[in-house]
Formats: sequence, C-alpha cells, structure tokens
Amino acid sequence: MRPLMVLGCTSDAGKSLLVTALCRWFARNGVSVAPFKAQNMSNNARVVAGVGDEPGGEIGVAQWLQAHAARVEPAVRMNPVLLKPEADTRSQVVVRGTVDRALSALGWQERHDALWTPMAESFDALAADFDLVVIEGAGSPAEINLRDQVNNRMVAHADAAALLVSDIDRGGSFAHLFGTWSLVPESTRDRLAGFVLNRFRGDASLLEPGPSRLTEMTGMANAGVVPMLHHGLPREEGAAEVSTAPADAPLVVLPRFPFGSNLDEFHLLSTAARTEWVTSPAALESLDAGRDRVVLPGSKHVLADLAWLRSTGLADAVVSAAQRGVRGIGICGGAMMLGESIDDPHGIEGARPGRADGLGLVLTRTTMGDRKRTVLTELVAFGGSWSGYEIRYGELAEQQRFIQRGGVTATTVHGLFEHPGVIEAVLGVPAEPVLEPTFELLADAVEDHLDTALLRRLVEAAS
Repeated sequence: MRPLMVLGCTSDAGKSLLVTALCRWFARNGVSVAPFKAQNMSNNARVVAGVGDEPGGEIGVAQWLQAHAARVEPAVRMNPVLLKPEADTRSQVVVRGTVDRALSALGWQERHDALWTPMAESFDALAADFDLVVIEGAGSPAEINLRDQVNNRMVAHADAAALLVSDIDRGGSFAHLFGTWSLVPESTRDRLAGFVLNRFRGDASLLEPGPSRLTEMTGMANAGVVPMLHHGLPREEGAAEVSTAPADAPLVVLPRFPFGSNLDEFHLLSTAARTEWVTSPAALESLDAGRDRVVLPGSKHVLADLAWLRSTGLADAVVSAAQRGVRGIGICGGAMMLGESIDDPHGIEGARPGRADGLGLVLTRTTMGDRKRTVLTELVAFGGSWSGYEIRYGELAEQQRFIQRGGVTATTVHGLFEHPGVIEAVLGVPAEPVLEPTFELLADAVEDHLDTALLRRLVEAAS
C-alpha cells in the first residue's frame, strides 16, 4: 500500500489527532498499519521496549498513542528523532531512542545531514514490516525559510499521498490551505491529494462554494470536514489539560514548571480529580488535608525548575502544606526536589556543574549521572503492582525508587496515575479508562466525516 502523510497548515492544526484516528480506522478495517513521525519536539515522552534487533528507548507520546490506536507495540523507529527543550535556545536531541549529546551540542543547521539517515532508515524499516505507514508531519511544510526534512523531504522519500489539514476554528482556513499549497515545493504539491477542514462548529453545508472552489484552484479533493470533537486523548501540552472531574471531586494542585515533562501522564487523573496547574502559592493555602493533594510532576531541568519553585513562593507553600497534613507526591524530577539535595557534577542540566538544596520533605539525596536511564518497570506500591517507566539522569541515594515519609511520597516511576487503581488508592475516587473508547470514537469520526472511498484509493494507488 502507498504511505499516507498528514501535513498541517500550522502547528496544532490536528495532525496528531487525525493520524491517531486514521491508525485506528485502518486497523479496524483489517490493515496492518503503523504510525511514523520523523522528528517530534516535546518533553512528553514514553519509554518503549526493543523490537527484534532494535533497542528500546524514548519516543514522543503522540506516536506512543498512535501505535496503541493502530493496535501495535510502539517502537523507537516510529519517532526516530525527538527534540526535548531544555532552555529557550537549547534542546536535547534523542536519536533512535537514545540521547545523542554530540548532536545536542551542534547548532540547528549543522544537524540536518546527521538526522536524515535515522529518519529515512526508520521509515524504510516500518514500510517493510507493515502494509501501511501513516506519517505525521511537523509544523507547516511551507516554512520557506527552513530546510525542511520532516515534511517535504520525507513525503518525497516515502512517495506518500498527502492530506493537508487546517484548523477552521482559527479562521482563514481557505487562505491557509491555498497559501500552503502554493508555497510548498512542487514535489510536495504533486502529492497533496486532499484537504481536511478540522474542528468545525456548525452546519458544514454552509461552507460551499469554498471547498469546491479550492478544489478547482488546487486539484486537492475535499477529503472531509471534521467537527469539533470532545475526545479523551491527552493534550500535546499536558499542562493545558482541562479537568472534567465533578465539582465535588478532590482537588489536586500541580505546579506548572517551566520545564515540566511527561505531563500527559495526569490525563486520566484529570477526569477523576479537579486538577489545577498553578504558578503561585495561593491555591495551596486552602487545601483540605483530608482529601486534597499536591503533586510535583516530572522536570526536564530539575535545578532550574526547583529555582523557579523557590522564586514563586511555591516551595515554601509546598512545605507548609505538608506540615499542615496535606499529602504530597513527587514524581521523578518532582521526587528529587522533595529530597535533601540535588547534585549535578557533570553539568548535565546546564553549561556547568551545579547543586541545590531540596525541600527536605523526604530523606534522600539525588546525583545526576552522565547516562540517562530509560526503562520500562514495575513498582509495588499503593496496594498493588503497577507498570510504569523511568526516564531520568538523576539517581536517588541507594537507587531508591519509592520513598514515604509521613504524608509525603517520592517515586522515580512515571505512569502510575494512568492506572485507575492507583488513583482510587491515592484519592479514594474511581477513574474509568479513556484511551480505548477514544480510539473508537476517532475511528467513528473518520467513518462519518471523511471521504473513506478517497482514503482507500489513495493508499491503494500505485506510487
């Protein structure tokens, strides 16, 4: 089958959502399908197991979700390059699941050639093992100031049929679609087979003659109009998550670190508890010690986020809440902050070695190692055994993974709050799984709102 690529007129046009939906729809129709994104940028990452001779490592959470939608095991080749911002002008470069510190030190323009090989080889490996690969683009393919490997070079390498998506809720969709079609290289324009208007509110018949005129001007078919979907996928930016819990549910307060990471793991929690992301101490002052909680999430730059916690007054507020009996939980970077000290002798998190005192709420010390731990794991805690993952440089004293002192808990294991049993054990409220029902809802949306005959023609066409 011919690969299918989803390009967007802008960032956040709905590429990830549409690829997820297509993966489940094709899988539901008996197609062996896998997702692929050559390069992602996110501090929300997942650890995946090795496949055959391919080692495991970390990939963007979007491709992890898309693999589950496709009913296949996620693998590093589904997202061979992951950029994880560490500062406003610096990113950690993860290649084939592993941090490449040499590439991370290079300037943006110097990385291209070194990154293309893992991108192309990873796509080729997927294409050899699956009937269909659904490729997600990045940002816009019409950024004519950039050397674009992720969109334009990849669509040509894969010789994929492409759909172009626009977020109509933003306004200006016909201009976005026509302008993008006009500016992309000819090799991409020739492969743009259809367009999708995403996040539409209202009567789709009122859009005419706009879609028909756009088809006349560009040759792109109208592949469909997707309504504003209220789905259960985590948001790409985890701290933008809006809680859907009942008004009488317990309150969980989470500091919004500047370099917070793996924040999508609190998505299920936000359906059972009122989650509130905070940047000031006021929300902690009125917490109910009997039912509310404070959670310190993961961090991509623990020392910088700890300094921010102190500068905002949140550090003192967390300590004060714990002293009043409010239970607190720190996860990975958050767990390190709860300890007595953090040492970074190798300068892993900055240009030079660093050290800081922690909040002193649990008795442990953290040392940043020079190698990153990325492993799937099991943790016995909260009344059961739970699967999770570790993704960190920091090592707690004596390689501790779970510490409790009074009402404060620290753990290096991510993913615990994705288990309904953990949420019920910690908060005393039930949580219902959301991912599988959401995958099915998205596949239904493909069936109901996209031109499925066109989709079939595109992937069955000879390249």
